[in-house]
Amino acid sequence: MNECREKRELTLIDHIRELRSRIIWSLGTVIGTSVLAYWFYENILNVLYRPFQILENGQGTALYATSLFEGFAVRIKISILAGVILTLPVILYHILKFVIPALNSPERRFLGWGISASAALVVGGAVYSYYWIVPLCVKFMTDSEFIPKQVGVLLSFEQNIFYILQFILVMTLVFQLPIVLLALMAMGILSRKALLRSGRYLVVVFFIGAALITPPDVVSQVAVAVPLVGLFYLSIWVAKVFGWGRSE
Repeated sequence: MNECREKRELTLIDHIRELRSRIIWSLGTVIGTSVLAYWFYENILNVLYRPFQILENGQGTALYATSLFEGFAVRIKISILAGVILTLPVILYHILKFVIPALNSPERRFLGWGISASAALVVGGAVYSYYWIVPLCVKFMTDSEFIPKQVGVLLSFEQNIFYILQFILVMTLVFQLPIVLLALMAMGILSRKALLRSGRYLVVVFFIGAALITPPDVVSQVAVAVPLVGLFYLSIWVAKVFGWGRSE
């Protein structure tokens, strides 16, 4: 009895140590990438500023700093958020390794493919949101239907740059949906049948979520919701190919 109890306590301690180790590695990676992003701040800022170029006035300025410390705050926030976005696959790797500590050969292959797919989805979500959704949002919110031509536009540097990067972060997180669903089906926590049965309700949830994170125009909402629906059903199809998520 004592030996069993001791073994159980050691197992719990090992789990706590592993969790601490993976949190430290994840935070260390985020901090390191954030420092790198801080170093390349000007390049990142130029990319984030590009959607606002359509609003430039005669002086070539679309955004304005409204406080003394705004420039410093923006640089810190951009560096941290860029660090988080760039290290999402690494964070996901540590989460999966903690949830599935003892990996057999098929699970190791799944982890490798999963991390590769996660990196591809991070890039896909960032590119899709930056080149498609963000320009739609800027154009819609500054349209003459809402802001008459005789009214000038004075946009806060911090609020609007931070909004762009925050939106890209949200989209990259949302595009991790297939990886999360596949992991849950591979571990037998979710079944394909249950997901298909609740599919119609989840589609409604996707459109409601898209409406919450985008301006109130149908085009940008559909542009966010439709890929989510597609990724959801793609996850179920991939799980079927590999035989994951079978019903009991």
